[in-house]
Amino acid sequence: MDHARPMQIGELAERTGLSIRTLRHYDEIGLLRPSDRSEGGFRLYTAEDESRLLLIRRMKPLGYSLEQMGELLAVVDGLDADPGDAVLRARLDGIREEATTRRDGLRRQLAAADEFLTQLAAR
Repeated sequence: MDHARPMQIGELAERTGLSIRTLRHYDEIGLLRPSDRSEGGFRLYTAEDESRLLLIRRMKPLGYSLEQMGELLAVVDGLDADPGDAVLRARLDGIREEATTRRDGLRRQLAAADEFLTQLAAR
């Protein structure tokens, strides 16, 4: 993507594998607002918006709620504004620990599914 050229919602949806409906919903709830609007009112997204959306998308398989996603994004935004904020850094560390725990749970579930498939294959 040309980083200087904004994307319309359809291009962003295609690039990220999310639906236009999901992107509109994220805009409505304030999770991902477009950086700009065209003269005709179309949502316009930047490379930074795409990066933010990919972060959101990566939280979904870990079972984060939309509210939790918003909280994480607020921490990330705060650290972007003030990288030395010790309170926000501690919150990010806690989020990272929780994400690790969630990932480990998914690994256990995947191992159980693999065992199940192995048992089925042996029959």
